[in-house]
Amino acid sequence: MRTYHQLTDPDRSGLADQIGAQRRRVAEQLAGVQRIVAVMSGKGGVGKSYVTAHLARSLARSGRAVGVLDADFNGPTIPALLQTPPEAAAPAIGLDGVKCVSMGHFLTDGAPLSFTGPPAEGFVWRGAMEAAALREFLGDVKWGPLDFLVLDLPPGMERYLALCDILGAPPAVLTVTIPTAESRDAVRRAMRAAVERGSDLLGIVENMVGPQFPGTAGDDLAREFNAPVIARIPFNPSPSVWDEIPLR
Repeated sequence: MRTYHQLTDPDRSGLADQIGAQRRRVAEQLAGVQRIVAVMSGKGGVGKSYVTAHLARSLARSGRAVGVLDADFNGPTIPALLQTPPEAAAPAIGLDGVKCVSMGHFLTDGAPLSFTGPPAEGFVWRGAMEAAALREFLGDVKWGPLDFLVLDLPPGMERYLALCDILGAPPAVLTVTIPTAESRDAVRRAMRAAVERGSDLLGIVENMVGPQFPGTAGDDLAREFNAPVIARIPFNPSPSVWDEIPLR
């Protein structure tokens, strides 16, 4: 198998030029964004979207200009969490003035995400189409000046890797886990991949802390990766707990 740089005319398709142009467009659109933070865990069910939405609201209440990109295209929940109006323009304005873009703004209630293409070959091109959608949300939406753009990533690592490629550099990462050993093991793999790509680990949020989910995942991961546990969110948190998260 040859790499792109080993191809010669007429095999070349101009792919390198296309990628360069796309990255320039994204860079131009995000020129007013001071910090990009990817919220990830590598697994589902730990409350990434819940943490993303409330963290964004807390930052906005502290006077920051904040945007949230809901990169979970198949399970978008950020519009409901931020209570953005239906059929809002992109970006929509949610609670506490947080700007938001989500695939949920473009889907009919209850409808699954569907791309146009040969149904029998969907497994071939679906990943590429989702990466293209992420690129458009980053490069075509007029975010304006922001102190933080927070990205809510879906389970798995594919969207994180696509984000690294689109940005041309790895984003800073905030990791979410619940206390259980099973969550720790899944999140460990995601954090290891982020470290290998060069992301700055901002810290760990241990969510759903309480007798319902016993364990020490937050402390275990903090020791392993030399990253702080910046918040422990109880199973039924009070609104004030979010304003105590030291993400600055």
